Amino acid sequence: MGRFAPSPTGPLHDGSLVAALASWLDARAHGGRWLIRIEDVDGPRCPPGTDTVVLSQLAQVRLLPDEPPIWQSRRGAAYQAALDHLVGSGWAYPCACSRKDIAEAIAARGDERARHGELVYPGTCRHGLAGRPARAWRLRTTATLSDERDRRIDWTDRRLGPQSQDLTLDVGDFVLRRADGLWAYQLAVVVDDAWQQVTDVVRGEDLADNTPRQVHLLERLGLPCPRYLHTPLVLGDNGEKLSKQNGAQALDLSDPLAALQRAGASLGLPRLSADAIGDWLGQAVKAWPFRS
Repeated sequence: MGRFAPSPTGPLHDGSLVAALASWLDARAHGGRWLIRIEDVDGPRCPPGTDTVVLSQLAQVRLLPDEPPIWQSRRGAAYQAALDHLVGSGWAYPCACSRKDIAEAIAARGDERARHGELVYPGTCRHGLAGRPARAWRLRTTATLSDERDRRIDWTDRRLGPQSQDLTLDVGDFVLRRADGLWAYQLAVVVDDAWQQVTDVVRGEDLADNTPRQVHLLERLGLPCPRYLHTPLVLGDNGEKLSKQNGAQALDLSDPLAALQRAGASLGLPRLSADAIGDWLGQAVKAWPFRS
């Protein structure tokens, strides 16, 4: 079972289509089903109607789900149940820290480590709030509850090979529910992947760094871990990842087959001779290089 999980913050662009096509091809190459999940937990960033635009774009290139799409904005009860489980088992705890508090705590111990522009949480509230009001909920990233040894995650990507990360040192205890009450991506994605019985997560290489956190969460929730495949990124003219944040233009679907062919080329597919979308997709499934 595979899935494509776009955030409807804007129309799909060339990079989005590459991700959608990769997950669709992988599911079909393995004789599996393919799902669409609208990841709209961050409601303020999702303009009304954008989800409809995204679904329409996918339909134009014949990437149709085998089941009706789901919307994460309607799944709050499931995320709350998962958080309750983690709190009850001692793995999740309330956090009173603001970004300023975190920066000051890190500076006080002479540590200036930052990760992708984000400060690594120093575990300030892990042992209590010291009378301060809770703002968010975090997940412990220690090896066990009884000690604070680092939690190292080793996993294998189907394209990138063996991967490893010291989750405690490189990430720190991460947020499950934000101070504004919104659910964090990490919790929502693992809960929904398990609920939808996703066996293979296929997504862009920029999301590989999320995998250790998701593996840790899955284990803490007692959920099965899918296989992971992270595909090459589509880069803009400036050499950076093509994204809505850096001005990626909406997908040009004046010629849907040509759009698919461009996406296939980004995934390393050979040039396929087909005059219709259905024929091209059928050939692309047979040419999909990640069949193991």
